Amino acid sequence: MSISQTEGAGLAQNPLGAGDLIDRSVRFYRKNFWTFILIAAPPVVAGILFSVGWMVLGRSLFNVSAADPAETLFYQLFLRFGDLIIWIIQLVTMAVVMGGASRNFVRHILFGEAMSFRETYRNARSRLGGLTLVSLLLTLSLGLLGIVIFYISVLVAVIAIGLTVVVLESIPYLLIIVSTILAVAAVGGGLFLFFLVASRFIYVPQVMLVEGAGAFSAIGRSVSLAGKNVKRVAALSLFSIVAIYSALSLLYVPLSLAAYFSGVPLFSLDAADTLPAWFEITSQVIFQGSLILIIPVLMIGLCLLYVDERTRSEGYDIELLAATHLGEMPSVPPEFVNPLQPALAEQGVVRPVSPRPPVRERPKGPLGLE
Repeated sequence: MSISQTEGAGLAQNPLGAGDLIDRSVRFYRKNFWTFILIAAPPVVAGILFSVGWMVLGRSLFNVSAADPAETLFYQLFLRFGDLIIWIIQLVTMAVVMGGASRNFVRHILFGEAMSFRETYRNARSRLGGLTLVSLLLTLSLGLLGIVIFYISVLVAVIAIGLTVVVLESIPYLLIIVSTILAVAAVGGGLFLFFLVASRFIYVPQVMLVEGAGAFSAIGRSVSLAGKNVKRVAALSLFSIVAIYSALSLLYVPLSLAAYFSGVPLFSLDAADTLPAWFEITSQVIFQGSLILIIPVLMIGLCLLYVDERTRSEGYDIELLAATHLGEMPSVPPEFVNPLQPALAEQGVVRPVSPRPPVRERPKGPLGLE
């Protein structure tokens, strides 16, 4: 049995918990480290170039060296607007790349093919238009949802803490404890609500590239396929965020010390208009560079989740085994409805998505497989 088949069997025998998901993602990332660095590099490097170029453009448009609060304000708004646009484009691009990587990942399990930069981007290019459209729609929708949930959580926390202050004003120690608990509960509730919705759409790139579904059919398929994944998606996302900020802290501390001893007023309230260009450029490079190191873990984790979810709910491991030993599923005339989907759809072919019955309800085939 090949290494890839062993990994596929492991997914079937041991449903992935949050800890297992992170552990397998990190181990798979470590085995293919430089490949995933190359896969994640193009959108991140492009983000670095555009961020630096946007900052240089802003400094040429606004006189940040002058003691003019209006110039400083417009410069900061200009930078934040550019950062927002660049961040949206990067998220969309990473979703497209994730789709290409998911197909490469399934082929790795099926046929033992190595993960490769060329294959990932060739897969993504084959469905570039649909992936870009649906990724943009989901990024904007989930971003707006996240903003709404954030402000609602803050409002709930402020109201709850305000009522607590009125009731427990005479007991300061208890007031601090209860207020902290309420604030944490409000933030936790907001995060849970966001991931409850966002987790329903995490399989869209994988469905499009692996199953050959259309852009909007993939959304419905992802919603129906993503079951009780809130905890695992939240754990993987929070792990990635913590890892990113850990990497940032390791790099920002030396940069901040160098800037401090160079006379850069980092802790001054009016430091925004006096920060040197080299500090802002280096900060952008560090932030974007940390994404190259961490984003592959999230990408691998979501691909593992997709395979694991289909294995647990649809017997995908049996489909993978059949595809490995029996070849491709025979084509069905268009006038007939095929209740099954191939383990790996032909690249560039859009297939209708139809519901699959649970594995135990399937009639036994000639090999005795359910």
